[in-house]
Amino acid sequence: MAPALWPCVSRILWLACLLPLAPTGLAAGLYELRLTTDSPATTGAEVTITASLVASDNGSLALPANIHFYRFHWIHTPLLLTGKTDEAFSSTIRAVGHEPGDFPVSVWVTAANCWMCQPVARSLVILSFTELLVGNLIVTQNASLPWPSSYLSKTVLKMSFLLHDPNSFFKTASFLYSWDFGDGTQMVTRDPMVYYNYPTIGNFTVTLKVVAEWEQATLDAGKGITQKTGDFSASLKLHETLQGIQVSGPTQIESFQKMEVTLNFLGSPPLTVCWRLKHECLPLEEGECRPVSVPDTAYNLTHVFRDPGDYCFSIRADNVISKTHQYHRIQVWPSSMQPAVFAFPCATLITMILALIMYVSLRNAHQKDMVEVADFDFSPMSVKNPEPPTGVKCCCQVCCGPFLLETPSEYLEVARENHGLLPPLYKPVKTYTV
Repeated sequence: MAPALWPCVSRILWLACLLPLAPTGLAAGLYELRLTTDSPATTGAEVTITASLVASDNGSLALPANIHFYRFHWIHTPLLLTGKTDEAFSSTIRAVGHEPGDFPVSVWVTAANCWMCQPVARSLVILSFTELLVGNLIVTQNASLPWPSSYLSKTVLKMSFLLHDPNSFFKTASFLYSWDFGDGTQMVTRDPMVYYNYPTIGNFTVTLKVVAEWEQATLDAGKGITQKTGDFSASLKLHETLQGIQVSGPTQIESFQKMEVTLNFLGSPPLTVCWRLKHECLPLEEGECRPVSVPDTAYNLTHVFRDPGDYCFSIRADNVISKTHQYHRIQVWPSSMQPAVFAFPCATLITMILALIMYVSLRNAHQKDMVEVADFDFSPMSVKNPEPPTGVKCCCQVCCGPFLLETPSEYLEVARENHGLLPPLYKPVKTYTV
C-alpha cells in the first residue's frame, strides 16, 4: 500500500513547493533593478555597487509592504567581497579588484523563501580596474563661456586635479604634480590646484603627471613604499573678445567705379562677418544679411555703385565670445566717365564701317587695273616710246622702271609693250582652192 501512496505524496509536495511561486510569477516583469557604482577605480581600492528594485512603469506600481519579501543574489567573482548591506528593496556590496581589467558583476532578485525560483528582476554591471590613478583635470574661469573648452586670453585660469577616491584608499598618500601648460611653461607643485594666465590666443594642451606614494605593509611583516602614477590632459581654446572693427577705404567715389574696403578685426578668429549697404547707418537685424566665415583678422569688400547718393556700410562681426558693429559712410558722385563709356563702342563701330568702305573701294580699283592690262595696243612701239640705248633700257626699264615712272598706269603700259603676244593655242587652218 505504501508504494501506491507515494505518487500522491509526491504530488502534494510538488504543489506545496509551487505555492511560494504564485506571487513571484505574477510579479515577474513588473519590476526592474537599477545599479549604481563608483567604478572605475585603481587596483587595490574598494568599489561600491548598489542594486535598487523599482517598478517598471516609473513607480506607479506599489511595492509589497513586507520588507523581507525579496532576496538579492550577487555574483562578483573574481573580485574580493569586503562587505554587503541589505535593505527593504535594495542591496549594496563592496568589492576589491587586485588585477587590472573589466569584470562583470550580476545581481538578481527572487522571493525570500525560494531562492531557486524564477527571478523577479535581474541586471548586470561592468567594473573597471586600472593600475593608474583615476581622476579628472578640471579647468575653470570666472568669465565662463557657453562653448566647451573655450576661454578668454589674458584672464586667469584655475586648473585643479580631482582624485577619484570614494573609499579613501589614498588617505595616507603624498602627491606630486608636474604641470605643462603647452606654451613652454612648466611647474611642479604639491598642491593639486594652480592658477595660470595665457597672454596670447590660440589652442593649447595642458598635461599633468600625478605621482602618489604611501607606505604599505609587505608579506614579510615589513613596510614598503608603494607608488602609483597617472597622466591627464585638457585642451584649451584661448580667444580674445572683439574690441572693434577698423575700416580702411574711400569715403568719396564716383559711380560705376569699383570700391575696395578692408576690414581689420580687433579680436581672435574664426569670425562670422555680415554686411549690408544702406542709406542710413542702422544696426543689422537677424537674417538681414548673409553671414560669411572669415578665418583671419582681415577681410576685403568690393562693390560697384551705379547710382549717386549717400550710403552707409553696416558691418557686424562675432566670434565665439563676443560681437561688435561698425559703420562706414561713403558719398557717391555722378561719374564723369559715363559718356565716354558709351562713346567708345560707337566710335569703334564707325571706324570698322569706314575701314570696310575703304577696303571695298581699293579692291574695285585694283580689279579695274587688271582689266586695263588686257587691253592690247598694236601700234608700233617706235611711235609711242622710242627705244633708248641698250644699257639704259636694261637699267631703267628692268631694274628701276617701277620707281622712275610717274604712275602705276605708266608702269603697266611699259610692261605691256615689253612682252610679246602670247602664241595662239591652236594653229590656223589654211584652205587651198584647186
